[in-house]
Amino acid sequence: MALIAMDTTIVATAVPQVVGDLGGFALVGWVFSIYLLAQTVTIPVYGKFADIYGRKPVLVVGAIVFLLGSVLSGAAWDMISLIAFRGLQGLGAGAIGATVQTLAGDMYTVAERGRIQGYLSSVWGISAVVAPALGGLFAQYASWRWIFFVNIPIGVAAVATIIVRLHEDVERHEHRIDWLGAALLFATGGLGVLGLLQGGTAWPWLSTPSVTIFALTLVCAVAAVLVEHRASDPIMPPWLWTRGLTAGSYLATALSGMAMIGLSTFLPTWAQFVGGLSPVGAGFVLAVMSIGWPVASSLSSRLYLRIGFRDTAAVGALFLIVAGGVFVSLDETTTTAVAVLGSLLLGAGMGLITTPLIVGLQSTVTWSERGVVTGGAMFARYLGQSLGAAIFGAVTNHVLLRELDHAPARLRGSVPETVDGITGALLGSPSAAAAEFMRSALHSSTHAVFVGLLIAGVAVLLSLALVPRRFPSLDPPSD
Repeated sequence: MALIAMDTTIVATAVPQVVGDLGGFALVGWVFSIYLLAQTVTIPVYGKFADIYGRKPVLVVGAIVFLLGSVLSGAAWDMISLIAFRGLQGLGAGAIGATVQTLAGDMYTVAERGRIQGYLSSVWGISAVVAPALGGLFAQYASWRWIFFVNIPIGVAAVATIIVRLHEDVERHEHRIDWLGAALLFATGGLGVLGLLQGGTAWPWLSTPSVTIFALTLVCAVAAVLVEHRASDPIMPPWLWTRGLTAGSYLATALSGMAMIGLSTFLPTWAQFVGGLSPVGAGFVLAVMSIGWPVASSLSSRLYLRIGFRDTAAVGALFLIVAGGVFVSLDETTTTAVAVLGSLLLGAGMGLITTPLIVGLQSTVTWSERGVVTGGAMFARYLGQSLGAAIFGAVTNHVLLRELDHAPARLRGSVPETVDGITGALLGSPSAAAAEFMRSALHSSTHAVFVGLLIAGVAVLLSLALVPRRFPSLDPPSD
């Protein structure tokens, strides 16, 4: 899990060195987008393969593909090749995350899974803090290529351990792989995530490319539904989206993913440019979320064993709502401690939502369906993050542009006319009046995002109304 967690953020701090060596600054966004895109769209397919062939071969093959992508990324000779090899990394990453989560459901009882999910969440929390610093160290004192080569010893050790120590008793049956359904699901997810990632940045939302991509997404989605309904062994069974238990859980997971990405993307901006913190301080405020998440995940089992999975997730949704209220109350005079509290509450809410829902879903199915169910939950979370990044990005740009358009006449030459230039202008040496106006504009835009976080928390709570209070468990009794 550390492999894919680190590679989500480790590249960010080395971008200047990468661009300086390879060029292609205009394409640098694709270094991140292609990884997320390839990872997200392959998760449902890998989940089905894990149910057919077992977790071990899917995990080992996925890790090998990821490591091959790492080696090639480290050897990239231009930006195009780096983007292609990052896509290969993403194809491997899609197999790792969902399969590890599925294995946690196979190997541990319902009572133990909360603690194990806490361990897995802590990997992401630690990586969110360590990976950017590690990337900066490699870029400054060695070479940016080592941000990819460092995966090799970790990955080789992990794969060797899995091959030697993981033993499965997989019942072999004749399966007719639903390749058409897999292709349509891949196309639907790929086009949809691509449109969300590039809309409003590479092209306007109502432009021809955006409308075309989303129209094709809709066509592929309808075709996928028709094919999956007729397939004898579908890649993503229709009951995942027609049962209130799974559909409500996936919806809550996606909405919580939206809230998480909104905070991760825009809280550091508020902390640095409105709250007056250093980049390190701004990173610390966000890192607190990575502390609350694994702690709450670890403790969630005590709660869901008493009040049930849905009600535990509802408590998490209340944490999200309170956190949203805390962030909405932020202004230029707010102390850093308030922002830290909000970040901690949101992290705790995420831990209390995601862990009970994924553990609860895993307990309702047999081994042969656990990969599909887990893959669907992971897919919903990543899709929610992509949707949240698109929505909150559009909201921020709209509010900022509105504020800049209403700049006082005396400041017209001192503040940028476009959204892209505002942070650079603040890092320069603006006049006191210009700096105050730009900070106020950034506060207005991030405040709109924080309102969105509050709304997302309420939506999570409402979506849980689709989920039955008690999950019908098929797990064997705990010792």
